[in-house]
Amino acid sequence: MSRAAVICEFNPFHNGHKFILQKIKADFHDEIVCVMSGNFVQRGDIAITDKYARAKAALQNGADIVVELPTVYAMSSAQTFAQNGVRIAAAMNCDRLFFGAESSLNELNKIVALLENKLINDKIHAAMKNGAYYPKALSMAVGERYAAIIDQPNNILAIEYIKACKKDGITPIAIPRKNVKHDEDTIRDKIASASKIRKMIENGEPYQPLTPMMIPHPCTIKSIEPAILYRLKTISAEELRQIADVSEGLEYRMIDAAKQFNSLGEIYNTVKTKRYTMARIRRIILSAFLNITADMQNTSVPYLRILGIRSGSEDLLKGARIPLIVKVKADYDHLDHISAKEIFEVDLRAAEAMNLARSSDPLNEFTQVFIKVS
Repeated sequence: MSRAAVICEFNPFHNGHKFILQKIKADFHDEIVCVMSGNFVQRGDIAITDKYARAKAALQNGADIVVELPTVYAMSSAQTFAQNGVRIAAAMNCDRLFFGAESSLNELNKIVALLENKLINDKIHAAMKNGAYYPKALSMAVGERYAAIIDQPNNILAIEYIKACKKDGITPIAIPRKNVKHDEDTIRDKIASASKIRKMIENGEPYQPLTPMMIPHPCTIKSIEPAILYRLKTISAEELRQIADVSEGLEYRMIDAAKQFNSLGEIYNTVKTKRYTMARIRRIILSAFLNITADMQNTSVPYLRILGIRSGSEDLLKGARIPLIVKVKADYDHLDHISAKEIFEVDLRAAEAMNLARSSDPLNEFTQVFIKVS
């Protein structure tokens, strides 16, 4: 039996995710390793609910094991997100990676081949020097035909998955999206985008036909906004310069904006430039809040944190190529690199932020046992 990986956020886990996991099981008979973002997600936001609830939903609907993508990488660029997600998949001995995409694997592979061309890479770097952010620079470099493919939602991440899979010897498999597009505000055949479902949950609208999850206390960035604002108003320029993705004097724009405003929305709009997308600004601000440094993001993922496992799938823990964290306190104490402990401590801070947002019984990372589903 081969072993499949799915790199995911499940924010929340919904019927579209269930379809993908069931399709993998039906078509390939694979064991499924889900590499899932924890309490914060790549768009620069807190997850709608905690990582254990999302892991449990995945295990109840097709996943065999859920491994956390540490917060340091979960809140990073598409390239860093994909590279470390694939590294975890490789460390868990997966031989295939499944991901949703708007285009065919053949089309995406053509773009990956273009990106291996020095002339194309020189064009990308030149465009970025002139102020274009990476996705725009990429589109400008490859020409109109391929730019249209890159501009489709999820395709930049898909391209980064394919590049990372080539390095780690994993076969990439693209699954076309079912029924609705990324971020589409439509419901078809009980399937909706995660953003649509989050909006319905936050607005108190009935969402239950769209997801197997019950989320009575949704978490939003508003719940932790005062804590984030305090951090922004007290952080120094020197500290900000160490934060992931901060460059070109952005630290001064952030400090000035934090002095002027008492809302994250106003700070986002003030700091944003043509070179920095809104998602990137949100990630930078949350990275400052959680103290995620550039050095951390440049460190390869140093451990495998197990969030949950299906009964009978314990063999998936054998032969892991990176240290496992299963018994949290003992395994954390045995991490033998300072950088590994620093990266795990970001997960601890992210967990405390989630505790603030959940407004219910706090979860203790050192005593919380991993989820086990029959």
